[in-house]
Amino acid sequence: MFWDTHSQNQIYKVKAKIKNAVSTKVNSIGLPIIALCFVCFFWGTTWIASKEGVKHMPALQLAGIRQFIGGSLYLCYFLFKKTPWPKGKQWKTIVILSVLNFVLSNGLSTWGVKYISSGLGAIIGALVPLWVVIISLFRGEKLARLAFFGLITSFGGVCVIFYNHLSDFLIPDFRFGIILSIIATITWAFGTLYTKKKAASFNPYFSLGIQMFLSSLFIFAFNGATGISVSLSSIPLISWLSIGYLVIFGSVLTFIAFIYALQNLPAHISSIYAYINPIIAVLLGAIIFGEQLTMSIAIGGAVTLCGLYMVNYSMRKAKI
Repeated sequence: MFWDTHSQNQIYKVKAKIKNAVSTKVNSIGLPIIALCFVCFFWGTTWIASKEGVKHMPALQLAGIRQFIGGSLYLCYFLFKKTPWPKGKQWKTIVILSVLNFVLSNGLSTWGVKYISSGLGAIIGALVPLWVVIISLFRGEKLARLAFFGLITSFGGVCVIFYNHLSDFLIPDFRFGIILSIIATITWAFGTLYTKKKAASFNPYFSLGIQMFLSSLFIFAFNGATGISVSLSSIPLISWLSIGYLVIFGSVLTFIAFIYALQNLPAHISSIYAYINPIIAVLLGAIIFGEQLTMSIAIGGAVTLCGLYMVNYSMRKAKI
């Protein structure tokens, strides 16, 4: 009887150890992977929500409202938690990142998708690593051979993508959308490099909320000065739903998941979202909006993403 009881206790202990080990493994790897999958899918869908929203209201007004609500939610949470505010030079970093990442990059990419397809906007948005390498070159840093091949490959992929859009460049609105989208990626690249250079110990989530809130004030000021805004009562329900989706999934939940994945996964894994987001956006754009999904977009997109992978891999190796 004693032996049976003793054996059962041993079995229970082994089961408990296995359960704890599995639980620890899930928490250390499983949850960050789930967070990354969340980012991969939902950041891809935000291009669709932006495309729908800007059909019925000025793009910069949509971006401003989105940043204001999202930033306010972050601020309310951290004020409730009595989190210390940034100090001294931290404010300079936050203001600069607010302008680069949210006023310019997010604002201009939202504006650009008004004139081009959501899938094309997402593919252009994925080109940030190319600009990071090019900007680093102008700063006198050496270019690794793999990064060079990645640049050439990505450029070739972009040329293939735009093969069917050559005649569209004669349309002023299309050109304007492309220019806005490219500028948005350049400013994000500068923001990425500035973040690496001026990375502070300040709470990244609180910083994100402050950046969003400040950017909304800058955008509102610009909209007011130029008179491009419309009255809130004239904004249709579909645009408000788009804004709500962008706030919840684009500005709050996905950013939280992204920073969590970034902190708990190796860089080469956490950067996978950059290759999956455009695929999600292109597929959903074709399904929801009937956007063209041609062979040139499929092949060119695949070639571009391969080139981006080479550039990203080279950047990690060189620690740019």
